[in-house]
Amino acid sequence: MFNYANSGVTVSSILDNRRATNDNLYPIKIRVTFQRIRKYYSTGKYLKSEAWEKLPETKSKKMLSIRFDIQNTFDIVKDTVQGLLYEGGFSFEALNSRLNKSPSDTLNAGFKIKIQALLDNEQVGTHLFYQDALKSVESYGGENISYTVVTVDWLKCYEKYMLKLGRAYTTIGMYCRAIRSIINEAKRAGIIKENQYPFGNGKYEIPTGTGRKLALTLQQIKSVASHSDGTETTEKYRDMWFFSYLCNGINFADMLTLKYSNIRNGEICFLRAKTTRTSKVKKEVCAILTPEMNAIIKKWGNKSQKPDEYIFKYLTGKETPFKEKDVIKSVTKLCNKRLKKIGTTLGIESLSTYTARHSYATVLKRSGANIAYISESLGHNDLKTTENYLASFERDERVKNASLLTNFGE
Repeated sequence: MFNYANSGVTVSSILDNRRATNDNLYPIKIRVTFQRIRKYYSTGKYLKSEAWEKLPETKSKKMLSIRFDIQNTFDIVKDTVQGLLYEGGFSFEALNSRLNKSPSDTLNAGFKIKIQALLDNEQVGTHLFYQDALKSVESYGGENISYTVVTVDWLKCYEKYMLKLGRAYTTIGMYCRAIRSIINEAKRAGIIKENQYPFGNGKYEIPTGTGRKLALTLQQIKSVASHSDGTETTEKYRDMWFFSYLCNGINFADMLTLKYSNIRNGEICFLRAKTTRTSKVKKEVCAILTPEMNAIIKKWGNKSQKPDEYIFKYLTGKETPFKEKDVIKSVTKLCNKRLKKIGTTLGIESLSTYTARHSYATVLKRSGANIAYISESLGHNDLKTTENYLASFERDERVKNASLLTNFGE
């Protein structure tokens, strides 16, 4: 029904009548022939022989839909073949490689392709996140979720399922954005139609978490930075938290991978790992190396201070990407455990490694610093991101200002 030929390669949609199902249905496949070798690629569709013969002239809505889906798969294979021919390197190995990087006919397969691509690109953190998202999706929908099943109602039911498990809206939103990413790939590949797309206005809207983000006052920061219970462990993690705060709110993953070569002209300059792969423009973040930061490096840092040496003594540079991720995760967990104890002692709720970044940004805002400077120092790509980031920290300020409305001076 659909045919293409060029430079000795032919692509055809065919009814593979070599073996029928119990219902006398045959699979419809895309056959590629090159140098007398034939390879077959599934469309996921099955028809009886008589239905296949009528398909080119059909006016039935159901059959037209099947024909449209077959053409989509045919076009994906044809376009891939054309690309390889244009590059002068057609082979079945190359064709299979490229097709395997395209979304398959199930959400599960799309996730697995994405996960493998992230692994190949050594994006370990994102790779692990997509693995967790897939486990969650499969725990709800099973291991063979057709794209056509993922409707607005399906997503709403998935959301309710996650809430019953006690998951926060922040987590639900993250996993739903992962699902949307996979479905966007399928949409671009022509596997699903526009009218099947379940996200957007009037359809399923991904929930946004409203978890509390705590920003400390200067007095609270001082109390944390000077706190001691007499143990080296508390002092070490306290100082690591304070370093993060002073170093533009640097996150622990970036902080633990800082090297002495990042110190230049009295500043620490680095690229945020979170945005390096996703941003076209690589924006370097620079933080003034304060006397307090120097003291922390002198106390807890590597003594050799060679340019290729990590500043802090947790990584060696010989770790695999997965091992590096494990080390950073372990250090962050231990630090948070110690910070929780410090917070309990000082009466500061939810003290964690994240609080350092939140506090850095908010202290500058409260002190009247230009928002463009705050945005640049945080490594954000636009001011809107910074504005949204800061907006969630100022409840205390709103409470204080609300009290002014009835301060009648009695």
